[in-house]
Amino acid sequence: MIISASRRTDIPAFFAPWLMARLRAGWCAVRNPFNAAQVSRVSLAAADVDALVFWTRDPRPLLPHLPEILALGHEPFFLFTLLNNPRPLDPKSPGPDSSIPTFAGLAKALPGRIVWRYDPIVLTTATPPDWHRQTFARLAAALAGHTDRVIVSFVEPYRKIARRMAALAEAGFAPLDPSPEERLGLVLDLRDMAARHGMALATCCQPELFASAGIPAAHCIDAAWISARTGRIIPAGKDAGQRPRCGCAPSRDIGAYDRCLFGCAYCYATTSFERAREHYGRHDADAVSL
Repeated sequence: MIISASRRTDIPAFFAPWLMARLRAGWCAVRNPFNAAQVSRVSLAAADVDALVFWTRDPRPLLPHLPEILALGHEPFFLFTLLNNPRPLDPKSPGPDSSIPTFAGLAKALPGRIVWRYDPIVLTTATPPDWHRQTFARLAAALAGHTDRVIVSFVEPYRKIARRMAALAEAGFAPLDPSPEERLGLVLDLRDMAARHGMALATCCQPELFASAGIPAAHCIDAAWISARTGRIIPAGKDAGQRPRCGCAPSRDIGAYDRCLFGCAYCYATTSFERAREHYGRHDADAVSL
């Protein structure tokens, strides 16, 4: 079993004490986000867990606990989102000045277990394709030698995201909708930049856009990657609980929606930033569920 922590919120950034308490206890409870009455007990015992996959923009609160996580017998991996969007898009995410040293330190502690996510790519009048080319080039150069994989995708126009982005249009962030050819051109340029810095680029959940150009579909939770680094045989397969185009292996997510405080305009996991703040204010680090 692979534990995903978490697509639903940034557990390392905001809930590290809760996570550590549950790892010590060896289990947690997870409420079905679509059926609040359904609660599952999920083992977190190292004997039952092949890998802990952390999705995060800021792992710093969890870093002091890495020695204990390893001592408990766990195999940690990190999907590290590192962007440099303007503040109207990313009001509270750490900037590169802090994130790049954090990434480098984490990569040194867990070599071969950190993937860079330049994801999602948000195209607006203030962040057009050439802006992303320049930003990606700077970040790729800074991360060279710290990872050999980078995952990208274009933001999905979910209704709640479209509403937020429309509200930013008057501030100079009107959404752009480039042609498929322009999108492909951008991704090809990012692929070449990544390759010059020793990274292989893949695209998340959008294989139909780029497969014809030979750009592989990403497996963010990648059974082969985890198997190669842990020596454990983890069967490849499709996670039936994810989007049809998702290439991730099956995992158990222990997070909860509407819990993240970063406030990204393009966030799909937060319906209401106010509700997220309320939930965070009521959070109990000793509770069995997030």
